[in-house]
Amino acid sequence: MMSSVDFYRRIPKDLTESTSLGAIMSLVAITIMIVLFVSETYAFLTTNIATSVVLDPDTTELLRLNFNLTFQDLHCDYASVDVLDSLGTNRQNVTKNVEKWQLDSNGIRRIFSGRNREVKKVVQQEHSASLEEMHEDGVHAVVLTRDTIDEFIKSHEMAYINFFAPWCIWCQRLHPTWERFAEEVEYEEMPVGVGTVDCVEQADVCRKYMIRAFPSLKWFSNGSNKTPDYKGDRTVDALVDYATRMVHMDTKYKDWQKAAADKGEDAVKPFGREEHMGCQISGYLLVNRVPGNFHVIANSVNHNLNPSMTNLTHTVNHLSFGEAHRPVRMRRNLAKVPDEYKQFTPINGESYITREFHRAFHHYIKVVSTTVDFDKSPSVPTYQFISQSQSVHYRTEEVPEARFSYDISPMAVVITREGRKWYDYLTSLFAIIGGTFTTLGLIDATLYKMFKAKKI
Repeated sequence: MMSSVDFYRRIPKDLTESTSLGAIMSLVAITIMIVLFVSETYAFLTTNIATSVVLDPDTTELLRLNFNLTFQDLHCDYASVDVLDSLGTNRQNVTKNVEKWQLDSNGIRRIFSGRNREVKKVVQQEHSASLEEMHEDGVHAVVLTRDTIDEFIKSHEMAYINFFAPWCIWCQRLHPTWERFAEEVEYEEMPVGVGTVDCVEQADVCRKYMIRAFPSLKWFSNGSNKTPDYKGDRTVDALVDYATRMVHMDTKYKDWQKAAADKGEDAVKPFGREEHMGCQISGYLLVNRVPGNFHVIANSVNHNLNPSMTNLTHTVNHLSFGEAHRPVRMRRNLAKVPDEYKQFTPINGESYITREFHRAFHHYIKVVSTTVDFDKSPSVPTYQFISQSQSVHYRTEEVPEARFSYDISPMAVVITREGRKWYDYLTSLFAIIGGTFTTLGLIDATLYKMFKAKKI
């Protein structure tokens, strides 16, 4: 009874005939089956990367923005990180989670300038007498020009010079104090020449001494500028105290030099330190998930910046969105994503050099939420972005800023890994074996009949 449903009935061997053509076709069939089997198995074991665009399901209100920027010609004292967005957020000189490092002339981090702490406002002294009234007995702070400043510095063992701009409000407040300070220096018979330079009329002098903010109070000893510049309170007592300390240090330095020379030792290193304008700013911001921007601007609560000497050339060491430290599973999944699908840090290492005055680079960033879903466990979103940059011109009176404008896309990208199902693989194998066997069997039968008919 069971034999009646046999699909694979056997034909007695003495009823079959072997031919050379059949042997050749069998070898061809076996070869084709092996090649197709290997190809199909390789395709089954290989996965493909697929992407899809969906509405962003993330409902969190804040987005983390990570940055590490190097400004080659901006002092950390004047670097301010500000945040603005379309909801009206306006945070100036952000101090939380932001660090500054002063750089040396080689661009290497040298001095930790704090976690972008808020700058303390210096004390300004008020005077009952006007500057004109103080000048009734003569001008004590010498007005210097391009023709007289070099001789003034050389002719005085020590010199203290105020570089100012007439339009600067801080300079206007300092003028009476500076004149009164010059009177005190003369009264105390201190070996210090006190002078002033108008940076509007003597612009080339101020460019020579790299005056970036007004007022800049520079100390000169034996013809050379001693850095850093004075940044303390602007009162007569504070200025006199600073001058007294500098004179005392200069005297001690000369005594050390003389003692070292008498002993035949190397010269003592001069007091003060060389100060370079570079600054590295790093940290992160928590911003609203709406269009906005953060920018680094040269700003000071105690100075007016010199727009023509503000250079915001910078290098983007790192810029990314989302959590800085991803889970291990996410890092493994991201490592499996081909590079053409990854735009998480596209401008890392890029430098943006400003070669003209009154210009700065603006960066326009489109942020797209991205989910890498390679397994069934819950996925953690990350963020990719594309960026365009352009150099923007500023008016003469405006201080340039390095701006990073961002816009979060309402759509999200889902990256998945697609592979074939096991039953698809088996179906293909059966089709390959059966199809190859049947097709070559038909070809063999056709050729056999053709050759047999010719023999007859």
